[in-house]
Amino acid sequence: MTSELDEALLRGLAPGVLGILVRRGADFAAAEDAVQDALVEAVRVWPTDGRPRDPKGWLVTVAWRRFLDATRADTARRRREDRVDEEPAPGPAPGLDDTLQLYFLCAHPSLTPSSAVALTLRAVGGLTTRQIARAYLVPEATMAQRISRAKRTVSGARLDRPGDVATVLRVLYLVFNEGYSGDVDLAAEAIRLTRQLAAAIDHPEVAGLLALMLLHHARRAARTTPDGSLVPLAEQDRGRWDTRAIAEGVEILQAALARDRLGSFQAQAAIAALHADAPTAEETDWVQIVEWYDELVRLTDSPIVRLNRAVAVGEADGPRAGLAALAALDAALPRHTAVAAYLHEREGDRATAARLYAEAARQAPTLAEREHLTRQAARLNQGLDAR
Repeated sequence: MTSELDEALLRGLAPGVLGILVRRGADFAAAEDAVQDALVEAVRVWPTDGRPRDPKGWLVTVAWRRFLDATRADTARRRREDRVDEEPAPGPAPGLDDTLQLYFLCAHPSLTPSSAVALTLRAVGGLTTRQIARAYLVPEATMAQRISRAKRTVSGARLDRPGDVATVLRVLYLVFNEGYSGDVDLAAEAIRLTRQLAAAIDHPEVAGLLALMLLHHARRAARTTPDGSLVPLAEQDRGRWDTRAIAEGVEILQAALARDRLGSFQAQAAIAALHADAPTAEETDWVQIVEWYDELVRLTDSPIVRLNRAVAVGEADGPRAGLAALAALDAALPRHTAVAAYLHEREGDRATAARLYAEAARQAPTLAEREHLTRQAARLNQGLDAR
């Protein structure tokens, strides 16, 4: 238990330590390597010597020494050594927290989304390269190269420029949507990092994203059967939903909406809250959900949002209205065929629905979705054969 507590503490302290080194003049790549070395040293030393009274100060001291050692050992960087201050005297770590700026740095616009995610998990999340590689099911060497390239890209960037909150939120949502794989629960990690960001910045969209994550995560236990099969929202056992997470998400969302600065994450969270608030699927307030989708369309004009809106329209105004909304969209959109199948079944055209479910299964990006859609097609075909 102690080692688990220490690991959680180290992951929480890592971004602050990294920010201190960068502010002292270390370039990002070298500082990040030094912080990782300090974390490894803490894992090695603390279990036997005991946790220091000032863990962050201890990490800063060790990381700074590692940075100095690496700088002095590199003859190609002698000029930089002249600019390095002497080792700071032991004592409490500075109270200034650069974590927020690190979020912006790791979501640098010159990085690809996958590189920004990996760098955020490493530098802000405190995960090891091995953990990140396992989470993304890629070789550790591949992930190490990705992170190294990302660090080189942002090494020249400074921590004194305002960052783009929207980019940071997109990166965190990418992490959340990876869900769970390997030995790292990326959905839980994304929630932890978003909580950290919400504590560092007063922004309604940060709160909106946190609320959205909590509301989605609350349904996690009910989304699949023990064998991994998908369970549609309407068929989920709502008794397995995490009511505490739902209550927290709704409270955070209400506070954000009260500020009257609506953004897309707040609108998405409002839709998730309406689903969570319904005691049964039949009692879902689809009319209000359509209204929130209208807000999302206004904010994003996203084809995927319009596709989801067509489903909501089909529930609120009937399947024929949903199919009319769907007809205005590009049939090549992901899940378009699956939505068409669902709406045709709702309208009573089981033969067309069965054909479309089978077609959607062939297009499905994951095995779980493919199996689910195949079962839907088989269910309808069996009914047609029986008739």
